This record gives sequence, C-alpha cells and structure tokens, in this order.
Amino acid sequence: MTHLEVPITEVENFIYCLEVVPDADKEETTEVLKILEDIAFNQNITSIYKACDTIESLEESINNLLYDDHNFTDYEIIYLVLPGESNNILINGYYYSFEEIAELFEGKMEGKIIHFANKKILDLTDEESQYFLDVTGARAVSGYGFNSQQTTSAFTIDRVFFSFFYENENLREVVERMFKKHYKLCKLLDFRLYY
Repeated sequence: MTHLEVPITEVENFIYCLEVVPDADKEETTEVLKILEDIAFNQNITSIYKACDTIESLEESINNLLYDDHNFTDYEIIYLVLPGESNNILINGYYYSFEEIAELFEGKMEGKIIHFANKKILDLTDEESQYFLDVTGARAVSGYGFNSQQTTSAFTIDRVFFSFFYENENLREVVERMFKKHYKLCKLLDFRLYY
C-alpha cells in the first residue's frame, strides 16, 4: 500500500457514517469502523457510526441524527458506505434509485457534504446532481466513478478528502489539492464532486 500524506486537523471535526451491512443486529467491527477509529486517533476527526440493514433503518438513523443529536450542526460530512450500482443503492436485496435517496433525505442535509465511498459508482448528469442537491439541501455530493470491492476508498482517499475539507472548506481548492497531491489515486478511483 502506498503511503498517503494525511494532514492532521487542528480542531476536532465530525463525520456521520452510515454503512449498509447484512445484519445490523450482529455486533461486528467492520473495516470501515476500524478505519474511522484510526481517523479519529490519527487525524482528530471524530465520527458517529451507524450500521443499517434496511431502508427504514437508514431513514431512522438520519432522523435520529437530525432530531435527537444536538451536535448535528457539527457534522459537516455525511459519509455513506452503501453498495449499489450506478446511481442506485442496494439494501437488503432491494435497489433504491438516487431520486428515492434524495427524497429520503429531503430538506435534511442543509449545508452538508454527502460523500459516498466507492462501494457504488456515482455518475450523475448535471440535472441529476442539481436535483439531489436541491431536494436534500446538501452543499455538495461526492464519490467515485470506479467501483472496487478490492480497493476501498475508506482506506485511502476518503481520509485525505476529509482532512483537506476540514483544513479548507473551499470545495474547488480541496479538489485541486487532492488531484495535485494524489493524482494517480484520484484518477484510478475517478473521484467526483458535484456542488
């Protein structure tokens, strides 16, 4: 594995991570959870992690965050580790379109960055991305054009994106810096950001 230069943020920052798993009741430490713990320890980026196994548990997790967590304003990045194909997600054997996900998050993501790990391809037209941003209220949606079960973006470029974002919230500059510092990885995974 190539060594990534990952900056350490000065102040504590927050990520809310939702991961789709086969059985959310089964207490299991996933690879993503291990990586989030490492990011908290080494990069000063704290995360709340929630495993989901149905569309209802995904919606419930978002609602719990929104209505029960008084620190919601501290979470600027919503990190979604969801399997699927181009512009849909797969939960418990069912596919949900990107439009359905937008409606699930309707008005709930005001000013947030919604970042998809490379478990699914994110390939939106200008119209689709604008619809998603308008419906959810999100500031941006990001992810990858290359889906890989072998190379998870959580191990590599996601942590760089999170650190760069918390250092400088200008999204254009963050993307430029990512491509400048980690060009090969950004091209390999086909990093994309719509805002």
